[in-house]
This record gives sequence, structure tokens and C-alpha cells, in this order.
Amino acid sequence: MKNMQVSKWPKMLMVSAGLICASYTANAQLTWTPPAPPPVNYLEKAQGYVATKNYDSAIIIYKKLYEESGEAMYTPYFNTLLEAKKYKDAEKLASSYQDKYTDKFVPEVDLGRVYKLEGKDKKAVELFEKAVAKINGDDMLTQRIVKAFTDADLPEYAIKAYEQAIQRLGNPYLYAVQLANLYAKNNQIDKAMDVVMTGSPGQFITVDNVKALFLQWMGTDPKKLQTAQKYLMGRINEEPNNTYYVSLLTWIYTQKNDWDGALIQMEAVDERNNETGKTLIDFAHVAAAAKKYDIAFKAYDDVIAKGADKPLYGAAKSEKITAQLAQLKTTPNIQPESITALLKEYDAVFVAYPQNYSTPAASDYAMIAAQYADSIDKAIAILKYAITYPGTRVQQVGALSLQLGDYYVIKGKVWDASLIYSQVDKQFKQDMLGEDARFRNAKLHYYRGDFEWAQSMLSVLKRSTTELIANDALFLSVQITENVQDSNFYPLARFAYADLLLFQNKDKQAEALLDSISTAFPKHPLNDDILMQHAKIAMKHTNYDKAITFLTEIVQKFPEDVLADDAVFTMAEIYNYNLNKKDSAKEYYEKLIIDFPGSTFVQVARQKLGEINNPVP
Repeated sequence: MKNMQVSKWPKMLMVSAGLICASYTANAQLTWTPPAPPPVNYLEKAQGYVATKNYDSAIIIYKKLYEESGEAMYTPYFNTLLEAKKYKDAEKLASSYQDKYTDKFVPEVDLGRVYKLEGKDKKAVELFEKAVAKINGDDMLTQRIVKAFTDADLPEYAIKAYEQAIQRLGNPYLYAVQLANLYAKNNQIDKAMDVVMTGSPGQFITVDNVKALFLQWMGTDPKKLQTAQKYLMGRINEEPNNTYYVSLLTWIYTQKNDWDGALIQMEAVDERNNETGKTLIDFAHVAAAAKKYDIAFKAYDDVIAKGADKPLYGAAKSEKITAQLAQLKTTPNIQPESITALLKEYDAVFVAYPQNYSTPAASDYAMIAAQYADSIDKAIAILKYAITYPGTRVQQVGALSLQLGDYYVIKGKVWDASLIYSQVDKQFKQDMLGEDARFRNAKLHYYRGDFEWAQSMLSVLKRSTTELIANDALFLSVQITENVQDSNFYPLARFAYADLLLFQNKDKQAEALLDSISTAFPKHPLNDDILMQHAKIAMKHTNYDKAITFLTEIVQKFPEDVLADDAVFTMAEIYNYNLNKKDSAKEYYEKLIIDFPGSTFVQVARQKLGEINNPVP
């Protein structure tokens, strides 16, 4: 029985399989249809033929597409006929198109193009002039005709089209920028300038907008800049009191890097208009921003020379010392006598104009005394007076208090500093000043070796809404976490104290302490941090080659460490800005992007690399 039953199964399976297959085949025969072939993109084929200069094949397709689609295919069809030099066919196409679309002006221009290519210049000019003459003031019509001329590479007629529209409307400003741009493309700089200066300058086109246009037209081309300078001087002779022209002429001088010439212009304007010095002070701001400090000082001195009874005398004195401080910050190897002289200038200004204590200049005054003149007690006295001076804004009081706390740290009065930070924290709880105060307090605990308490404060600050504070808190927190081995706080405690010494400007003591840590703990994870501190000290003293040596050592010995990308970026910045070696800077920006793609510096490095590769004129 078993054998019989077994023998039936194969037959039953075969029958079932056969039925299933038959059913599937029947259904398939009823429902299956062959797939449609993919559609042919004839436009792409035609474009491909044009690209390979197989014009005859392209023309066959374009002709068929034009017959089917009409207007949409006219332009590529016409242009292909021109490229194939089939001028008669192109003329026929343009004529038939014009008959069919009587409101279009493109065929009129296109017919002129054909005649021009055939050497029939007179007929071409007649058609071009005819198209221009049809401009009646309608903006849409004007733009269509201008586009036809510009597409046909006929800028001289596009210019005529705009001129016709301006004449019809009696409004020189309506197409001023477009027309000026066309003149500039034709190297007619004087005409381009005339367009934007016509009528009442500045009413519709601001000085900044004109400067942007000038940059676009001229860049740093000396001939074009000379043309612009000559044009503006002519305008100023006609209208000597027009500050719009003067501002643009001064800008032209600065583009030529002729700052002395620019100053002469400003002095002439000031004298001609019998001014109190505002023009000169405004120019001094521009010069200082461009780091042309000597020019800025001369401009301020011109205002000061007018006399103490003049309204801008005090402003010129105050702003000049601010510019002198900015210059001092960028000067390597500052001579002590320069610092002494500047501090005396500040003393004199603040005695004569004590209201400066309620301005940001008070912070600068204290900073020079503390960080340059090594007069920490004087700096503390300045800040205390400024904090209590009538009229000092609350926010500034908070900022000055933080600065005062820092100077107490430098003086060694850590508890006094902590108290001040805590007061600012309490007063500005929900403000960036409060977060800054909390971070400084956390760093005080770090300096003192109280790492556990510092970490508790840093854990909160890492979530700060202020990116800079959050990043600084995260870095310090990681530094503490990564450099405490088996509860041995000693190396980190010494490192933190060296950090404090650096903050107190005791650089030699700090360097000696850092070296002692490296000697005692040659394999400690702090060694890359120690090298970075040495690099920072070298940079502080403008010893950039020495800094590069320390930074290179970080990259070579600790390529996987958290400071490696920082070291590469810092080297790039030194080469870029301090040593002015753009090729080396480019090399290190590229190294950062390639070797450290996850670095937070990558975006900035790409930007700096772009600036090196494409310098702004």
C-alpha cells in the first residue's frame, strides 16, 4: 500500500504542475503585450549633431521639429542654418516667420544678421534701425528687442534700443544700469559713467551701488581706472560741492592704491566747503579699516589742526588713539617707547575728555596699561573708575567687570576675580555676559587644580547657546578628561598652572614649567598640548618660524590627536597672514581638507583657499 501510494504522488504532481503551467500560459497569452520602444529625443539628437558639426543631419531634424512645434523651434533652427552658412535658407526661414508672427521683432533682427553675413551691410543696417525705431516706450517691447540684439551679439544696437526707450520716456534712470553695463562691455567707460551720473546723482543709484558697478566694469585695470578718475575730476570741476562725485573719486584713488591722492582730494573738499572735518574723519575710518594707518593719522591730524574749539576736535583725538592702538596690535616687535608714547596719548585724551570713560575706549585704555605697559595697577584703577562713571551703560559695566576680574587674576588675586565673575554671572544670568563669567570662573577652578568642580561647571557650559563659549568649554572639558591618568592629577595640575602663568604674561616661567612636565612625563598625553602652548608663546612674540616648528612636531608625532587639525590650520594661517607665503598656506589648507575632512576648520579652510586661488582685485 505504501508503494502504491508513493507511486501516485509523482503523477499527481505532474498533473498539477501541468494545469498550473497551462493556466499561466493561457493568462499570459491574454494579458501580455510587447513593451513600447523608448521614445526618441529628437531635440537632443539635433543638439548632438550641432555639437559634432554635423549640420545637415541637425537641420533635417530641426526642420521637422519646427514644422510640428512652430515658434519654440525657430531660434535653434535659424542658428543652425547660420552655422552651416545656409544663408538663403536662413533668410527664407526668418521671412516666413516674420509673416506668420507679425508682432515678433526677432526675425527682423535675424534677417539683418543674415544680410550682414552675406555682406549686404546696408540692408542689414536698415533692418536693425527699423527694429530700434519701433520702440515706443513699452517696457516689454523694449526688453524683447534688446534681447534680440544681445542674443545676436549686436551690443551697439542693444545700446541704441535703450537710448531710444530713454528718449521716448524722458527718464534717464529707467534703463541706466542696463545701458551703462552695455557701454562698459564695449569698453566705453566714460559713456557708462555718464549714464549713471546723469541728472541728479544718488537719487536713484547710491554710491555703494555705483562702486559695485565700477568694480564690475574696471576691476584693477589701470587704464579704465584712469579714465574713471579723469571723468570724475571733470564732474567735480563743474560741481565742486557735490559730495557724491568726491566720494567716488576718492574710492577710485583707493582702488589704484593711491591713498595720498585720496587724502589730497578729501582735504580739498574739506577746505572748499569750509567743513569742520566730517569728510576727513569719514575718510580716516576707511583708511584705518584698510590698515592704511599713516593716512588715517594724517586725516585725523588735519581735523585736530583746526583747533580745540572746533566741534570734531575731541572726536578726532579719541579716534586717532583708537587707530594707533589698532596699528600697535599688528606691529611685530613693538618698541617700549611706542607703548609709552601711546599710553601718554590716552592719558591726555581721558583727562581732557573724561566722558570717554563711558565708552569702549575705556577698555582699550586699561588694556594698553595692563597688557602692553605692564601697569596692572593702573589698568585696575582705570576700570574701577569707568565702572562707576555716570552714563556707562549696564552692558558695558558687565564687560568692564569681566576685564577687571581678568586683571585681578593677573595680579594673583584669584578670589577677588572669582567674586567679580560671580557678581556678573548673577546680574546677567540669561545673557552672554553671564555665560562668559561662568566660564571664567570654571577656568579659575581649572587653574587651581580643582578639576572636579571645573568639570561640573563645564558640563553645563558645553550646552551654551553661545558657540564660542560652548566650544571653549568643550575643549577644556576634554582636556581635563583625557589627561588625568589613574587619578594622577599632578601633570595636569602643573599644566593648568603654566596656563595661568601665560595668562599672567609670565611667559618664561610658563615655558620652563611646560618643559619640566615633558621631561618628567615623556609619554604623557599632555605632550601635544605642551607643544601647542609653546607654539602660542612663539606666535605671541612674533617668532613664527619657531611656532611652525612646534606645530609641525604636533602633526608628525600626534597625527591622530585632537590638536593635529588645529596645528595644520594654524600653520596655514601663519603662512597666509604672518609670513605672506601664499603657496605654503595653500598647501596646508589643502592638507587640512584632505587629511582632516571632519575638522571644524574645513569650511573656513575652503573659504581661505578660495580667496588665495581667486584673489579679490
